[in-house]
Amino acid sequence: MSRTNIDIDDELIEAAMRKYGLKTKKEAVEMALQRLVGPPLTREFLLSLRGIGWEGDLDEMRQSKIADSDVGDQPDA
Repeated sequence: MSRTNIDIDDELIEAAMRKYGLKTKKEAVEMALQRLVGPPLTREFLLSLRGIGWEGDLDEMRQSKIADSDVGDQPDA
């Protein structure tokens, strides 16, 4: 394994670390690289994410972003 110095957006990497419960920047970078070039996510990896939480609102996500009156106003392709 080699050592590489890279400039990384501090806010972006800290957000990734919080979101996935990672303890180090190295873990965040390795996780991102594995997602980009690695095999599909393993069961073990997915289980390791258990308990990191989710703060979304399903009811809000289910609401249409387009008003009912706008439906059908789109030009035909």
